[in-house]
Amino acid sequence: MDAARLPPHDGAVLSVVDMHTGGEPLRIIVSGHPEVAGDTVLAKRRYARRHLDHLRRALLFEPRGHRDMYGALLVASELPEADLGVLFVHNEGYSTMCGHAVLALGRFAVDYGLVAEKKSPETQVNIHCPCGLVRAFVRYSHGKSGAVRFHSVPAFAFATDVSISVPGHGEVTVDISYGGAFYALVSAEQLGLDVSKSRTRDLVDVATAVTAAVKSEVKLHHPVHEDLSFLYGTILTDGKDAFSDTPTANVCVFADAQVDRSPTGSGVTARIALQHHKGLIQLNQTRTFRSGATGSLFTGEAVQETTCGDFKAVVVEVGGHAHYTGAASFVQESDDSLSGGFLLR
Repeated sequence: MDAARLPPHDGAVLSVVDMHTGGEPLRIIVSGHPEVAGDTVLAKRRYARRHLDHLRRALLFEPRGHRDMYGALLVASELPEADLGVLFVHNEGYSTMCGHAVLALGRFAVDYGLVAEKKSPETQVNIHCPCGLVRAFVRYSHGKSGAVRFHSVPAFAFATDVSISVPGHGEVTVDISYGGAFYALVSAEQLGLDVSKSRTRDLVDVATAVTAAVKSEVKLHHPVHEDLSFLYGTILTDGKDAFSDTPTANVCVFADAQVDRSPTGSGVTARIALQHHKGLIQLNQTRTFRSGATGSLFTGEAVQETTCGDFKAVVVEVGGHAHYTGAASFVQESDDSLSGGFLLR
């Protein structure tokens, strides 16, 4: 019996490859999705949000996924140096950057022939994300892909020591930093929690309240494109921001209270940019970041000073491992009233 072969049905087939990076899932849509219109990756992001959102819900929500599923839709890039373009999708919509996805997509691109030439010991993969071009470097030896690192778009501290009012906690001091997406960063200790020991539900509730407060009280702007000017989520840290040889832990809550199982690649980028801005880490000092949710590890370091508009910025290198978990073909049968996807609250 071939369990992978579907019996006759009247639905279109959407095929995916599933991976995870540090425990955070990535569902890569490889076929069956209609072409996404737009002259640029950012324009394609706007088009998908307005016209193709039903497919995001069908692929990520139940019964095919869950509220914390994450996805990547491969699209054409307008940049000649890009090997692929990508749109990132989650439970609320469309992100501008996702580091765990870039780590997985780097390995995927090498294994599935999306780069012109595989090189040993490392193959470069240029991935055009909505925030800009990100360069991934995939270990490749004896016909097998391995660890991946990437160089970020310019990352910068947007605002430091911002006082906000969080219901139930009073005045809380947060930093806001950009790593391809904007995050509020705050020590969990300020809020009476521990990122490695507190209940996930408590961390989610507090982070969600911080995100709401920052959105209400702080106006964000990005110097390159207004499509990037929104707060993606809140990262609760262990407060260990000064450079150290021991890992520093964090938990990222983004989109609609979605919990990142990994240390969060764009979050590591934002944390490194903030630490460099504060003089807590120098160029080429490698830090290890641990997920408070799963214990998985990423590395991060500032490798180059640069600018982004009027902001002093750094290019950050993030490293980690991505693994395959499976492949699937999904259908939406016409008489299935739940085919469009749903989430339980």
